[in-house]
Amino acid sequence: MKSNNYSEIEPFEISSIRPPTENSSLTFRLTRNCYWNRCGFCPVYKTGSRFSKRTIEEVEKDISRAKIIDKLLIDKGISGSASSSYSEHSLYSLIADVKRERFKSGRIPSLYEKSNDLEDSPGLDERMRWFLTWFKDNPTTEDSFTHVFSWRAGGGNTCFFGDADSLILKPDFIARASSFAKETFPTINRITIYGRTKSAAKLRTPAELKIFAASGINRVHFGLESGSDRVLELVTKGETSDDHIKGALKIKDSGISCSVYVMPGLGGKDLSEENGIETARVINAVEPDFVRLRTLEIFPGTGLYAMIKNGTFTLADEEDVVREIRTIVSETSCRTEIVSDSATNLLNINGTLPFDRERMLQVIDSYLSLSRREKLEFSVKSRIESFMGQYGGLTEDIYAFLSPYIKGGMLDISDAGDKKLIEITTVIRGKLMP
Repeated sequence: MKSNNYSEIEPFEISSIRPPTENSSLTFRLTRNCYWNRCGFCPVYKTGSRFSKRTIEEVEKDISRAKIIDKLLIDKGISGSASSSYSEHSLYSLIADVKRERFKSGRIPSLYEKSNDLEDSPGLDERMRWFLTWFKDNPTTEDSFTHVFSWRAGGGNTCFFGDADSLILKPDFIARASSFAKETFPTINRITIYGRTKSAAKLRTPAELKIFAASGINRVHFGLESGSDRVLELVTKGETSDDHIKGALKIKDSGISCSVYVMPGLGGKDLSEENGIETARVINAVEPDFVRLRTLEIFPGTGLYAMIKNGTFTLADEEDVVREIRTIVSETSCRTEIVSDSATNLLNINGTLPFDRERMLQVIDSYLSLSRREKLEFSVKSRIESFMGQYGGLTEDIYAFLSPYIKGGMLDISDAGDKKLIEITTVIRGKLMP
């Protein structure tokens, strides 16, 4: 690229839905969205997105576009490395220059780009409108630049291939994409993907999975959600506990690290105890490297939201959810690392089992020993802390909601009634990204 010939720079597609551990990873979409898209708890692809597979040529073009942006950032000294002269002003000044030149060359119809046209859909629920501001379905210049910069700032070593289930792709496709990514960005030393256990169990052979491993796929993130077949059927997961066990074990046998997500609260009040017990059973059978806790949060437009409205699903309360987590921690006998890396979680329960079991149970039991009022106040403070950690501060609407209880710059909820505390918690939880 010639100096300041910004008109040839193009955005590339980013996997906005990715594991928290991949927030600083360079991401490329091998597929778009989710072909299953029936899970009753998932709001991600319920607003008109369609599943499609991308060609390897499209993927390689995106990787090349990311490289052009990366080279420009390095040339300008704003790469995010220790020697970078980065400032927020210099990054966004460069983005503005690039957008201006692209506009002049006729590459886009206007200087304004939008990541998701669905945000302006009439009648869209306000929570979903908020959610869509973080779901980058369409690429923009700004998204692409900040994404590459964040990757460099995070070390510049990791990559994530999206979207929902890359195990449906042929091994030679994965091998070519992985090879091209590592050739283009030689510092990449870890590539991870999302997968469905059913794809691993029934679609891919052991030999094919070994090709995935040999091509550089280091880890598969599985959304188990639950080990209970009744819960899995309730939420239309499309997988069974047997799929979970067989699929995860095949991944491990191929030499790929296995990370699983479980969802306390997914069975509601009626299946709360079973959800904890059966999930621990599946974890023991799989012995995954990581078990990541992601507490259920209900979003508009989902199957569970409709079930709550018609009275066929009763939410488990926060104490029920904590007791489920306690069951998982106490009943998991294999060696695995429990990670609480979702903003939806009430408690930070992190540690390696079985070594840290007692310490983790002490955290849980400390919460359970609180009075009802103390639990409500704890929930409010925990959710505020999670929100600020996720977004870097409070939004104007949440600050306005809390303002009656802010005195001298400090939050004082001692005079708030129990119903108000529940309301505050619900509002803040509604804007936390799972």
